[in-house]
Amino acid sequence: MRPFPLLGTPEQMLRLIMAGLMLLALPFAVSAQEGPMQALLQDHAEIIVKNSRKTIGPAIDAVAASGLPQAQDVLQAWQAKEIWQRKSDGLFFRGEKLDSKTYRLLDFDSGADTGTFPKNELKQIKPNSGIRALIGTALVQFQLTDPDPARRSAALTSLERDPEAAALAPLRASIDGEDDAALKARKLRLERLLTMAFGQGDAERVAAIRSMSGDLSVDVRATLNPLVTSTRRAFAGALPRDVNIAKALKPGSEGFTQADAYALLVTQSRAPAQVTAAEVRDALAQNISGGRAGGIPVAQLSDPARRLEAYDVLAEGGLAPPRVSPRQKAEAIAAHSFADVYTEPSAAVTAAAEQALKGISTRVAVSQAADLTLDALSLASIYFLAAIGLAITFGVMGVINMAHGEFIMMGAYTGYVVQQIIPNHTLSIIVAIPMAFAVTFAAGVALERLVIRWLYNRPLETLLATFGISIALQQLAKNIFGTQARPLTSPGWLDGAWVVNDVISISYIRIAIFVLALIFLGVFLFIMNRTRLGLETRAVTQNRRMAASMGINPDKVNMLTFGIGSGIAGIAGVAIGLFAKVTSELGSDYIVQSFMTVVVGGVGNIWGTLAGAAMIGFFQKGIEWLNPSNTLAAQTYMIIFIILFIQFRPRGIVALRGRAAGD
Repeated sequence: MRPFPLLGTPEQMLRLIMAGLMLLALPFAVSAQEGPMQALLQDHAEIIVKNSRKTIGPAIDAVAASGLPQAQDVLQAWQAKEIWQRKSDGLFFRGEKLDSKTYRLLDFDSGADTGTFPKNELKQIKPNSGIRALIGTALVQFQLTDPDPARRSAALTSLERDPEAAALAPLRASIDGEDDAALKARKLRLERLLTMAFGQGDAERVAAIRSMSGDLSVDVRATLNPLVTSTRRAFAGALPRDVNIAKALKPGSEGFTQADAYALLVTQSRAPAQVTAAEVRDALAQNISGGRAGGIPVAQLSDPARRLEAYDVLAEGGLAPPRVSPRQKAEAIAAHSFADVYTEPSAAVTAAAEQALKGISTRVAVSQAADLTLDALSLASIYFLAAIGLAITFGVMGVINMAHGEFIMMGAYTGYVVQQIIPNHTLSIIVAIPMAFAVTFAAGVALERLVIRWLYNRPLETLLATFGISIALQQLAKNIFGTQARPLTSPGWLDGAWVVNDVISISYIRIAIFVLALIFLGVFLFIMNRTRLGLETRAVTQNRRMAASMGINPDKVNMLTFGIGSGIAGIAGVAIGLFAKVTSELGSDYIVQSFMTVVVGGVGNIWGTLAGAAMIGFFQKGIEWLNPSNTLAAQTYMIIFIILFIQFRPRGIVALRGRAAGD
C-alpha cells in the first residue's frame, strides 16, 4: 500500500506546495507590476537604466507631472541613489541595505516589503550630478508645498542660491496656499526676482524690474546685472536690426583701436590670424637647407627685414601660412561692423534694468554716506566718553594725566568682576556702571591726594609721575587678572544690529554707547550749570586766585574734579568693554585719542570736547573709507591733520574764555 494515497508521493506534495506559494505571491507581483507608479517607471525604463543626462529629462518630467502621491518619494529616492531594478523582471523598487550583500526591496505604490534579495540580482540606478540637479529642480514643486515649514524654507533657500527658470511656475503655484506669513513674503520676493530673469514676456519682466527698482538688496542687483552685460561682436556689413545693441563701435576711436578690431575678427574666425615673430622664427628654423632658409643665408637672418623676406618666400611655396598685409587688415575691418551687444535679447528689458540699476546706484551711494555717518557718530561717542573725564581734569587742573587710560581699564575690569558675581547680564551692567564710577572715583581721589597735589604747576614731573603710575596699574591688572582677555558680555537685547537696508546697519551696542554719551553730556551740563560744585569748578577754571579769594577751596575742587573725571572714565571703560577686549592694555588704546580730542576741541570746554570727538571720529572714518585696507594709515593721517590744525588754531575749536584763557 502506498503512503498518502490521496495526496500522492512526497515529490508531488512538494510540487503542490511550491505551486501554492507561487499563487500566493502572484497577487503581490501583479500589484507591483500594475501599480500606476510602477507602470510609469516601466514606460521609461530604458532611459532610466541608460542613465544619461541628455535623455533622462522625459522620465523625470513624467514622474514629477504624474500627480501621484508617490511622485515625491520616487524622486527623492532617485536623487539619493536608492532606486534598484530587479534583474529578473525589470521592476523598480526602493532598496534598503541590510548588509554588504543583501537588500530589502520596498514597492513604490504600496510601500510593501517585497522581500530580500542578494545584490547580484539587482541593478542600482546611480544618477550623476547632472541628473541629480535635474531631479532637484523637479522636486522643488513638492518641497515648496511640503507640510513641514522647515522643508519649504530649505527649498526657498536652495532657489535663492541657484535660481532656475523651471522653478518659476511651481513657485507661483505655491504662493496662494502658503499660510506662513514670513515664508509667503519670501516666496513673493523670489517670484519677482525669477520673473525679472525668466519671465515669459517683456511686459511681465519690465513690471517686475520696476517693482523692485527701489530695493537695495544684493540679490536684486545680482539679478539685474546679468541683464545689462554685453559682449563685443563683429558683423559682416552693417549692424543687424534683430540684435540688442548696447553700443556701436568705430575702429580707431573711443578706446577701440584698429588692432582691437582685427583681433576681434580673428577671435570670431572672420579673418586669418597674424603671423607672430615666434612663428616666423620657427618656420625658418624648420626649413633650413644648405645653410639657407627661403633662399637667404642663415647668417643674414638676424636682420628683421631679411627674415621676413625669407618667410614670404616660404609662404609663396606653401611651406608656411602667408602674412597678413596692412591692406588686407584694413579691408577686413572695413567689411565689418562692430558693437557691444547685450546678452539679454530684449531691448525693453535692458532699458528697464539699466534705469533700475542707475536709481539703485544713487540710493546705494546715499546709504553708504549715511552708514559712514553713523559709524563716525558711533566712533565719536566712544572718543567723547573716553575723553570727557580727561577734559575735566586737564581743563580745570591743567594736569596731564597719563594714567587716564588705566581708569578706563579699571572700569572695564570692574564690570567683569560684577558679572562674575551677578550672572544676569542686564542686571550686572546696571550695577556695574555706578560701581565702576565709585571704584575709579575713589582711585582718582587717592591719586590726586597722594601724588597730583604735590606736583601742581610742575607739568613735566606730573607727566612722568602719572606715566609711571600708568605702568604700575597695568602690571597690577596683569597680576590680578592675567594677560588673557576677559569677557564683558553685553545683555541679550544688545545683540545684533539695527539694519535699515543691505547697506545701512549699526550694532545695538554702538547705539547704546551713543545714548550713554548723550546722557553723560546732559549730566555734565547739569552739574556744571545747576550745582554749586559746577559753579565753583567754572570759577576755578577761569581764575583760580579770584575763586580762592571768594571763599572757594581750590584744593577741594581739584580733588572732586579729578575724582569725577576718573569716575566718568570708569563708566567709559564699562561701555568700551562691551565690544572691545578687556585687557590690561585696554586704556592705552584710547589715551592718545582722548588727548587729541581734548586738545582739538579746546581745553576745559565740554562743547569743545564734543566737537573734537566729532571731528576726529568723522576724519578717521573718512580716511578708513578711502583706504579701508590700512587702518594704521588713518591713525597717521589723523595725527598729521591734528598737528596742522593746532598750528592754525592752537586754542582748539571752542577756545576757553575768561582770564585763564591767556594763561
